[in-house]
Amino acid sequence: MKLFTGLKKIREVERQNLPFLKSVFDLDIVIEIGYAEEQGQPLTLKQLFLLNICSRTTVRRKLVRLIEQEIVIRRKHANDQRASLLMISPSSVKLLSKYSGTLTSIAVTHFK
Repeated sequence: MKLFTGLKKIREVERQNLPFLKSVFDLDIVIEIGYAEEQGQPLTLKQLFLLNICSRTTVRRKLVRLIEQEIVIRRKHANDQRASLLMISPSSVKLLSKYSGTLTSIAVTHFK
């Protein structure tokens, strides 16, 4: 097992293919939004805050950047026009799917 060789390759892939993930919090936010969407229950901003990923201010700041970069999409809630639902853009889902496949191959090679 070459633990650190594998971890180094994962970071290289992240830097090359997922430049919008500047911190662990960015990744956590994207994962939580994507997971909720995958479960058929897209998150509202309030629900994202309640996950306590980091401070509300940090979540707001990072979410604004992810929305500006079109990684996260904000849509009006169908039943409550005051609320917005957060979703991962289709192009980002495609990138993250490719990343997942790369992680699998690195894991098979380095984490036996």
